[in-house]
Amino acid sequence: MLHTVLAVLSSVLFVVLFINVLYFFVFAVAGKIGSVKVSPVTSTYTNMVVFIPAYKEDAVILHSAQAAVKQHYPADRYTVIVIADQLLPETVSKLKQIPVEVIEVQFEKSTKIKSLNFAVNALAKNYDAVVILDSDNIMQDDFLSKLNRALQAGYLAVQGHRVAKNEDTEMAFLDAMSEEINNHLFRKGHSILGFSSALIGSAMAFEFSLFQRLIKGIHSVGEDKELELALLKEKVKIAYVEDALVYDEKVQNMEVFGNQRRRWLASQLNIFSTYFFPSFIELFKRGNIDYFNKAFQSALIPRVLLLGFLTLMAFISLWLPFVPASLYWIGLWLLYIVTLMLAVPGRFYNRKLWNAILRVPSVFLKMFLLLFRLKGAGKTFVRTPHHTVTVKKD
Repeated sequence: MLHTVLAVLSSVLFVVLFINVLYFFVFAVAGKIGSVKVSPVTSTYTNMVVFIPAYKEDAVILHSAQAAVKQHYPADRYTVIVIADQLLPETVSKLKQIPVEVIEVQFEKSTKIKSLNFAVNALAKNYDAVVILDSDNIMQDDFLSKLNRALQAGYLAVQGHRVAKNEDTEMAFLDAMSEEINNHLFRKGHSILGFSSALIGSAMAFEFSLFQRLIKGIHSVGEDKELELALLKEKVKIAYVEDALVYDEKVQNMEVFGNQRRRWLASQLNIFSTYFFPSFIELFKRGNIDYFNKAFQSALIPRVLLLGFLTLMAFISLWLPFVPASLYWIGLWLLYIVTLMLAVPGRFYNRKLWNAILRVPSVFLKMFLLLFRLKGAGKTFVRTPHHTVTVKKD
C-alpha cells in the first residue's frame, strides 16, 4: 500500500516538474534560434516624462539623476522627475541643481506605486509617454531613442533590457545571470513566439493616459506584475527592445537576496491566488492567451527551487524504487540543465561561473526556507539597499 502511494505521488510530482521544465525549454530554444523584431527608425520624438522613485536612496539618486539628463534625445522632448520619498533636504537641494524636477512625497507606509500615482497626478504639463526607472538605474545614452522607436511604431507598452552594472561578488554574479535568464525566457523568447514581453519593474515605458488609468487600481508591492496583468487583460501587447539597455545594481550578499526574494515569492503567490483560475475564463471566453500565459507563470516553480527538487529526485531515484524510473528523473534533470545553458549568455561562461555554482545549494536552501516566511511580505515594502557603482558600458 505504501509503495503504491509513493508511486502515485512521485508520478504526480514528475508530471508537475516536467510541465515546468518543458515551459522553460520551449522559450529557451526560441530565444536561442530567433531574434526580436526591431522597430524602424523615426524622426518623430515622443514627449516623455522619466520618473525615478527614490525612497531613502540618498546614496545613489544623485548619480542616477545626473546620468539620466545626458540622454542622446532632444532635451525639450523629455523631463526627468525624481519622486523624493524621505530623501535628506541636502539631497533634494542638490537634485534641483542638476537640474531635474523633484516631487516630494511622504506616506505612512511607502510603496513605489503610491509614489507613481501621486507624481502622475501632480504633473504641471501633459506628456505622451511615461518611463519608469529605479533609483539605482543608469540608462545607456541611446535608451530613450530606442524606446521611442517602439512607441512610434504603435506599441503602448515597452520593456527595455535591464542588465547588471556589477558582478563583483558571487551573489551579484548569480543575480546578474538570473536576470539574463529571465530576459532570455520571459522577454526575448516570449517576444519571438508572439507573446508579450514580461515587465520587470523598471526600464519600461507606457502611453501616458493608459498608465495613469491602470495604476489607480494597483495597491500591492508587486506593482509590475499587476500592471502587466492589467495591460494584458486589455490585450495591450508589451514590446521588448533588446538593445535598449539600462544598468541595474545586483544584490551583493545573501541577506539582501533573501529579503528581495521573499518579497518576490509573496508577490508570485498573490498573483497565483488572485489571477490563476480567473485566467481560464479569459482564455476560453476571450481567447486572451497572453493573459492566461502570464497567470500561468505564477504557478511555475522558481528556477532555483526547480533545480534543487530535480537534483534531489534524480539522486533519490537511484536508491529507491520510485515511479517513474531513475532514467526518467535523470533525463528530466539533464533537460533542465540544457535549458539553463541555452538561456545563459555566453559572457557568463568564465572563471567566476564555477564559484557561483558552488553557491547554488545555499541559495536553494535559502529559497526553500523562505517559502515558510511569506506571511506579510507582499504587504510591506522592504527597500533593497543600493550603492554607487561605476558602470562599464559596452
